[in-house]
Amino acid sequence: MNLNLSASLNITRLFFKPSLCLPHHTVSTFNDLPIPLDKVFQNNGRKADIKAVVLDKDDCFAFPDSKEVHEPYKARFEELKAAYPGRRLLVVSNTAGASSWDKDHKQAAEVEKNTGLPVLSHSVKKPGCGEEIMEYFRKHPETGVTHPSQIAVVGDRLTTDMMLANMMGGWGFWVKDGVIPMEKKSVFSRIERPLAAFLIARGCAAPEPKSIFEE
Repeated sequence: MNLNLSASLNITRLFFKPSLCLPHHTVSTFNDLPIPLDKVFQNNGRKADIKAVVLDKDDCFAFPDSKEVHEPYKARFEELKAAYPGRRLLVVSNTAGASSWDKDHKQAAEVEKNTGLPVLSHSVKKPGCGEEIMEYFRKHPETGVTHPSQIAVVGDRLTTDMMLANMMGGWGFWVKDGVIPMEKKSVFSRIERPLAAFLIARGCAAPEPKSIFEE
């Protein structure tokens, strides 16, 4: 068993600020993502300037053990690549590219080959790898990213992907249903559904993007 120490340590943040695990926008599957992503906020009069997108892999656009895009999502995947070309799309996975899981980077290399996207090599698992993501974009100024609020994080997990988005000061897009049928999801994934509904019913909402690295 490969323990996600980052998630275990950061989960305590939710006791003090439970809204950190909530998304700014929710879709059922990858095919339901709006393109460009920030149009859902602009249509509601909110300010958003999303220049780059961080994509989770497992149960977001691919099956956990797969290294390629789930067939029904391939057309939407190409649309997203066209909207955010070059290095403006970055795969950040707690399997492929995570040094504690993918030590030789073989999984990341396969994902890069099959998707045409870069995969971040990171030492800290989500949700704690925000600084490594920002360092990536600082090394690639052609993306136009100068602040975390210009980044959207797309993923299926509240306590990793959405917490990552909120902790780093970006926008969170929750793919609620994903690829795996509900009865086959992990117990953690299944718990997150009622958690989100409970928090929203109590008036909690995701914080407006603000970088904790500048506080």
